[in-house]
Amino acid sequence: MHRRALLALPALLAAPTARAAGWPRVLQDGLGRLVEIPAPPRRIVAIFASNVEMLAALGLLDRIIGIEAYTRFPPEVARKPLVGGRLGFSVEAIARLAPDLVVMTPARQAAHALTEPLARLGVPTIVVTHRDLAQVFGNIALLGQATGAEAAAAALLAGMQAGLDAVTSRIAGRPAPRVFLETSTNGRGAFGTARQGSYTFDIVSAAGGRPALPELSTSGPAQVSGEAILRADPEVYLLAGRADQATEVPGRPGFDGLRAIRDGRLHAVSRAELLIPGPRVIAGVQRLARLLHPDAFAAPLLATRH
Repeated sequence: MHRRALLALPALLAAPTARAAGWPRVLQDGLGRLVEIPAPPRRIVAIFASNVEMLAALGLLDRIIGIEAYTRFPPEVARKPLVGGRLGFSVEAIARLAPDLVVMTPARQAAHALTEPLARLGVPTIVVTHRDLAQVFGNIALLGQATGAEAAAAALLAGMQAGLDAVTSRIAGRPAPRVFLETSTNGRGAFGTARQGSYTFDIVSAAGGRPALPELSTSGPAQVSGEAILRADPEVYLLAGRADQATEVPGRPGFDGLRAIRDGRLHAVSRAELLIPGPRVIAGVQRLARLLHPDAFAAPLLATRH
């Protein structure tokens, strides 16, 4: 599946619609909506961290005029005006910035609800989705088309695909360890994780892992009990967070007996690289692959650029 991510890329970049070659151009976004963009946008509001990161990687950081709270990368965005956050978004705040494009994602439901009021104001909105790794590639191609940055998108995607191919070639034919990925804890004995078929676990699969709890087959986040983790007895335990947080895992009741703990295969992994569906995800795949298949990476991989 991951090799397939860019096999259709030339078509994505060349002809998303009949009117994509010049301006105005009509593009189909992640919800299947046809969106007309009259001219290359110069004032972009980007809602959700991954959308900011994709635009920045296309060299468009100076065109971003508004972001949501909690966006941290690249560091320069800290100076950008805020238009809302997890508690909601303000159409008025966005309108005051006079954008000519708003990019958002359904991961922020309140942002998704902005499409109709912004359309009434004449502001084009592009909604991107990220159900799997291939869609991250498609989103970058789409934003390249939406902003007139097709060449930058093609170069970025080629580098990302090369980084992914380097991992695929290293781990080919190797047994996939059973992996549990902890994304959160509610403090009451339940642990957030990624289901098989979700974007997040697609990253683990690309790095050469398989789910320790394959019965969680519906895409999206899930919560499981400590008892379920103990029964699964994963070979590798990944915690999306800081190293000091990972040191707390063996102290949970029964967890010191997990195979992953006994074998020294408990690892903290970057939340930004794993959970934010943007260009940095390839670096995340590479780091994960080294943890899952350390003997396959005696020689260094070429660094990926974004």
